[in-house]
Amino acid sequence: MVSYPAMAPAAAALSILALVAGYGALHSLLASAPAKRTARRWFGDVGDRAYRLVYNLLGALTFLPVVAVLAAEPGLRLYAVPAPFSWLMLAGQAVAALVVLVGLVQTDLWHFLGLRQLVERPARGPGRLVTTGLYRYVRHPLYSAGLVFLWLTPVMTTSLLAAFLGLSAYLYLGSVFEERRLRQEFGQAYADYQRRVPRLIPRLRIRGGASATSQPPAR
Repeated sequence: MVSYPAMAPAAAALSILALVAGYGALHSLLASAPAKRTARRWFGDVGDRAYRLVYNLLGALTFLPVVAVLAAEPGLRLYAVPAPFSWLMLAGQAVAALVVLVGLVQTDLWHFLGLRQLVERPARGPGRLVTTGLYRYVRHPLYSAGLVFLWLTPVMTTSLLAAFLGLSAYLYLGSVFEERRLRQEFGQAYADYQRRVPRLIPRLRIRGGASATSQPPAR
């Protein structure tokens, strides 16, 4: 059996950064309006119905190389938080995961997964703003919770650090691109919402505002 040398920690970290950058670029491209219009032009109604589901599947598949490098070269350990502090961090991760789930349910989990579109014809026109729940506190609660989940990991290695830095940049830049789309979709209403509610870090007290996301138009 031929054995291959393990990837050096520095090379693994750089590879992970490059893979995450490629992952983010591809997903930003596929999430753009021109890409969706192209799918609609090529595949018609099927393109509309299946786009979100295919997008999610591609997202899972294109993230596998990052996971593979992490598994092949975990990297050098930078720190390991001891108990009981590590338990608190794990509890924080559980809360962050719950926040993600609540946010997805609030903005239609089945639509997010791309399953609702398979059985219901996608509605044309702008979506509706969500004005209650998590979006009263930050404009992008899913991204905020994702960042918390990443950085509360109690054991940190050079490979994980590279992955988390790349994913953090991806989430922040993703919020920038998403806000451009939402500003075009909702106009002044979204601009007013941006002035009232912070992007990622909640304030202690926030008055009610509109959502940073949209749902399909009501039928």
